[in-house]
Amino acid sequence: MLPAEKYRVVRERAAIVDRSARGKIVVAGHDRAKYLHAMLTNDIVALKAGTGCYAAYLTPNGRMIADVCVYELGDVCLLDLHPSVKGAVLGELDRFVFSEDVRLGDVTETFGCFGVYGPMAAHVLVDALGGSERGAVPPAVELGALAPFQNRRAQFSGESAIIVAAGRSGAVGFEIYIERRHAGDLGHALERAGGVPVDDAVMDAVRIEAGIPAFTIDMGQETIPLEAGIERDAISFTKGCYPGQEIIIRIVHRGHGRVAKKLVGLLVQGEDVPDPGDRLFSEDREVGRVTSAAYSPALLSPIALGYVERELQAPGTPLALAHRDARLQAVVGALPFVAPSR
Repeated sequence: MLPAEKYRVVRERAAIVDRSARGKIVVAGHDRAKYLHAMLTNDIVALKAGTGCYAAYLTPNGRMIADVCVYELGDVCLLDLHPSVKGAVLGELDRFVFSEDVRLGDVTETFGCFGVYGPMAAHVLVDALGGSERGAVPPAVELGALAPFQNRRAQFSGESAIIVAAGRSGAVGFEIYIERRHAGDLGHALERAGGVPVDDAVMDAVRIEAGIPAFTIDMGQETIPLEAGIERDAISFTKGCYPGQEIIIRIVHRGHGRVAKKLVGLLVQGEDVPDPGDRLFSEDREVGRVTSAAYSPALLSPIALGYVERELQAPGTPLALAHRDARLQAVVGALPFVAPSR
């Protein structure tokens, strides 16, 4: 199947992506919400069973240790994060547990995970899990109504599974977690139900179209969340203290949210797709770098994400891009380029 055909699967049908390599941490205990609330940037104590949120874990200097999807399952919290920082996050969280009733566990190798994305994702999930009439899974209409990060319990062949509404993929859909020993069977069932496997390159194009930065690619351990533009989704400005809060509040209130550089979307002229690390110029002055790029089948154009100096972040700003031996023309575009739609 050609890349354009795989892309249409995400936009028109139901695509399957194996996400089992993602880091997964379980947080149990009566004090888990209060504890995570004090460690992460978002409002964790406000979460009820079946809900979730996006958050960041920061250093005292306001730099990112990780970004985290938090799912409150009712009896435990599940944290989904990039595998390269899972060990560091687990170690830091464990280091600050004192008298709290909090227990941490690394379940990365215990649970597999599939992403199912596209307008038919709910129907494929229901069919693959055995049908809602058997009580194995909520009806497709109920799944389709879930807000991002909301979650529901389900069953597959008598085994427990967790379905969460996707919040950071760039496409409407779900992630489903199940014990790894059943993951292979679940993958086959999703394909029999009409899901089509696609590769990470396709989902990268979808993510970039949605303007969603990826950790270790578009943001990392030197990034302040406001530089990456994730503060609206990842930070509560009404909650209590957390590591790095003083820096964030100082930037927002004293600096009026201004940061030296900002992640923007770039519409690139021509057919050449930029490379990560390509330098960006305003006239002859270097002003930033590309962090990720792809060809957008929706826009019929190369697109990219990259950091530029703050005075150049307005949509419509022209820039030049040094790509290999060529100089490409680009313009800052309003994000998202393509919004996920139900």
